[in-house]
Amino acid sequence: MQLKKKPVTGMKDILPREMAIREYVLQVMRDTYHSFGFVSMETPCMEHLENLNSKSGGENEKLIFKILKRGEKLNLETAKDEADLTDGGLRYDLTVPLCRYYANHANELPVPFKALQTGNVWRADRPQRGRFRQFRQCDIDILGEAGSIAEIELILATSTFLGKVGFKRFTIRINDRRILKAMAAASGFAPEDYDTVFIILDKMDKIGREGVKEELVKEGFAAEAAEKYLSMFDGLTSGAEAVTGLKASLEGFLDPEVADDLVHIMDSVKKAAVYDFALVFDPTLVRGMSYYTGPIFEIGMDEYGGSVGGGGRYDEMIGKFTGQSVPACGFSVGFERIVMILLENGYEVPGAPKKKAYLVEKKVSPEKMEEILLAAMKERQAGFQVNISVMKKNKKFQKDQLAADGYTDIEEVFADR
Repeated sequence: MQLKKKPVTGMKDILPREMAIREYVLQVMRDTYHSFGFVSMETPCMEHLENLNSKSGGENEKLIFKILKRGEKLNLETAKDEADLTDGGLRYDLTVPLCRYYANHANELPVPFKALQTGNVWRADRPQRGRFRQFRQCDIDILGEAGSIAEIELILATSTFLGKVGFKRFTIRINDRRILKAMAAASGFAPEDYDTVFIILDKMDKIGREGVKEELVKEGFAAEAAEKYLSMFDGLTSGAEAVTGLKASLEGFLDPEVADDLVHIMDSVKKAAVYDFALVFDPTLVRGMSYYTGPIFEIGMDEYGGSVGGGGRYDEMIGKFTGQSVPACGFSVGFERIVMILLENGYEVPGAPKKKAYLVEKKVSPEKMEEILLAAMKERQAGFQVNISVMKKNKKFQKDQLAADGYTDIEEVFADR
């Protein structure tokens, strides 16, 4: 049987040019986040199935790659349902593993704990352009900090990273789940209906105001409640003044401190930011995960379209492991999306070493070869990237390949005639 040369569906091979960009972006990310006080940590790629199915991962829980039990624990003959066959799964994000990690090591960690974690995650999703079943996530989280300094630091760190990579026109949208709930409550929706209402509201940018209203009515909600709800979004600006306005109009439904904190976050980020980007209030921003409890945010690339990251506050999630709530807030960067944008736009890694190549004729003497090796070692010590290759018959094609890989100095070495 002939072996298959293509990767498994939803996975991909990474060629050298992309790998160079990925490594550079990861290094800039780590250096930037470390400068903000985040420390690197790591969790296993496998998690207990009950953790992954804890109703914290939203739709991702339907996309788990489940793992069969091992050894004597796996008994196909007596198995009656899936629970008899599986007990683990590949992680679909880094947040659930982080919460388990913190619950297990809290006594060994500083407070607050500023975590940086990068690694592959797996989702049994339908593959499409820019979406794979295995992909890298890059998260920063602050655990144990209840104040808005956590949100401010997360936004400043991530915007600084994007600025260093070279992105200039991007927008960070911000909202608060408690504002979403207050608007829904003031419109007459019951708490048990909030998730359904928010899922429909999240489609606003795709189906528009009337489309959202139509779907709410189809879902069985009163047309009057839907209209009252949507009228609250009419005329809202993207600045902090809109938050202040909602603070007044939602009196009795919204804690005034929620609005004050959001205004403080926006003002502080704008004053402290080094790179140029837009920070706007978006009352329709929902974020898919049901575990968010406070401020939420999302990065959009104005020039290229689409989101490249997001996050928010999830104060109740660690308590599922410990029984005690721990303030928690995180920001996840869409690493694969960022790399794809850079690749498609011909990005060149800045500060890359100069490249030199020696094409050595096959019959060159040992003495001549030693000279080349010594010269190459000196050049490497001087910061050059040096490649020594045996000269092929199709020398032109070989030189063209080296030039395409960035080798600007190609020296041919011939045997003594």
